[in-house]
Amino acid sequence: MMDKDDFGPITRNRRRATITSAKSETVKLRNGAIAAASDLRRGPKARESLTKNLQLNEDSTRKCDRYDKMSCHKLQESMLSSASSFKNYRGILNWCVVMLVLSNARLFLENLLRYGILVDPIQVVSLFLKDPYSWPAACLVIVSNVFILVALYTERRLAMGSISEKVGLLIYIFNLTIILCFPMVVVLKLPSITPVGGAFALGVYTILFLKLYSYKDVNRWCRERTQAKARSLSRSLSCNYEIHIYYMYYFVFAPTLCYELNFPRSESIRMGFLLRRLFEMTYFISNVLSVVFQWMVPVIRSSMKPLQEMDYSRMTERLLRLAVPNHLIWLIFFYWFFHSSMNFVAELLRFGDREFYHDWWNSETITYFWQNWNIPVHKWCLRHFYKPLLRRGAGKLLSQSAVFFFSAFFHEYLVSVPLRMFRLWAFILPLAWFVARFLRGNYGNAAVWLSLIIGQPIAVLMYVHDYYVTHCEDDPTIAEAL
Repeated sequence: MMDKDDFGPITRNRRRATITSAKSETVKLRNGAIAAASDLRRGPKARESLTKNLQLNEDSTRKCDRYDKMSCHKLQESMLSSASSFKNYRGILNWCVVMLVLSNARLFLENLLRYGILVDPIQVVSLFLKDPYSWPAACLVIVSNVFILVALYTERRLAMGSISEKVGLLIYIFNLTIILCFPMVVVLKLPSITPVGGAFALGVYTILFLKLYSYKDVNRWCRERTQAKARSLSRSLSCNYEIHIYYMYYFVFAPTLCYELNFPRSESIRMGFLLRRLFEMTYFISNVLSVVFQWMVPVIRSSMKPLQEMDYSRMTERLLRLAVPNHLIWLIFFYWFFHSSMNFVAELLRFGDREFYHDWWNSETITYFWQNWNIPVHKWCLRHFYKPLLRRGAGKLLSQSAVFFFSAFFHEYLVSVPLRMFRLWAFILPLAWFVARFLRGNYGNAAVWLSLIIGQPIAVLMYVHDYYVTHCEDDPTIAEAL
């Protein structure tokens, strides 16, 4: 049994809880509900008053909600502002494409009305051949098989231990040096090789030089790893790679410059994909030739006189006229070579790695552009040139400069030798390389595009002008045509 005093605290606690809950319920009432609740104890009239007050509260709440819905202003940024989260500019992109097509259609029609049809299949053939019975560039490409077989034979002797590493290195150095010098001497000494045919042959030999250099390095790394395993296990291990002519020629034709013992392979050949790439190759190369003969050649011819007279206003006008077709050719050639052609070869050989380019069009610096527009060359430079220099103690800036001059050498090699003149224009640093040190984001990207659109036509005009002065100025027929 509990005493009467025991009920005292409990009663007081209950009373306190009741009062607190009543207060909380009273606070929740809005706009006069408190007074109406107090009138509830007074009778029917009080309840009627409470109903009216609640109805008024509901009406005022509906009006506030309706006002909030009718409100047309809020805190937000304009869509074209950089602070806006809006990202869908597809309509503007389509508008740019339509304007580009219309403007170039007008230029194309103006060109046809002024010059007529200039595309001639005989002129296309004459770019590669001077004599239809003499194919010196093709013969040069066939001779390149000798250097492939020398590298294969050398690697077999090294794998078997028949020759030492030093002897094998000397053979490789001699073989790679001849690969660069032999076609250069032939192109310079043989007048029957056209500039385009010479550039094609030198391009094949340049690719072969880079491939065989990678072939040498990877096989050497494999031998060093095998020897290290043999020493650690205290027993003899044979080299775990196979030197076979099939794998050698697969690598020669594969769309990569970096050799591996096992390339990633796709499961099968997709005939639909292969035929689409073949159609693109045919279509786009015909477009390139048409733009060259129909658009670029007349502009270049009309640019020779202002260059000789140093008429800067007319030179600037010719430069801007040349910028559009030159850049158009560059874009078409990029898609034709790095997407259509390399994917065609990769699909034919079931070569799995199709990373031939990255998003170079978003480049904010010229360095990012060079690293992403030609992934096979970038991978080769990083793997066989840049990182070995760093491992030998060279600084980062020195290594980057060495890679730049290495790339510039081959650009000049592929242009100056076929033209039989040396001007070293490829060693001039592009303007965007300097501008990118001060500009970032959209401004840096615009600077890169400006370098591509304006810089290349300047180089083209310089080379064509120098070639004309060196080889054609004394020819009255060519001088009259220009």
